[in-house]
Amino acid sequence: MTTPSVTVQVHCRLTVRVDDPTAVTALAVQRLRSADIDWAGEEDDLETAAAELGADLLTSIAGLADPNRLLADVPGAEVTGAHVWTEPTREVRSP
Repeated sequence: MTTPSVTVQVHCRLTVRVDDPTAVTALAVQRLRSADIDWAGEEDDLETAAAELGADLLTSIAGLADPNRLLADVPGAEVTGAHVWTEPTREVRSP
């Protein structure tokens, strides 16, 4: 008897402190440049997309968060969909 597949949703909230925004955006741009993207089918070209990504820390972090790696080493489990977004936080400081 085969065990039926089960679909679950994993909810995860990360709070990320960025000490070097330039390093984060540079890595995101580097990964964009090395990605296998058919730019002919995209609205932007590589240089425009790289410049926009390099100027946007939140989009860079969202692009670096890779949901497919969360369960990469788990046999019998596969990420079949994901949505990653970022939003600024308000730091609460003690008086």
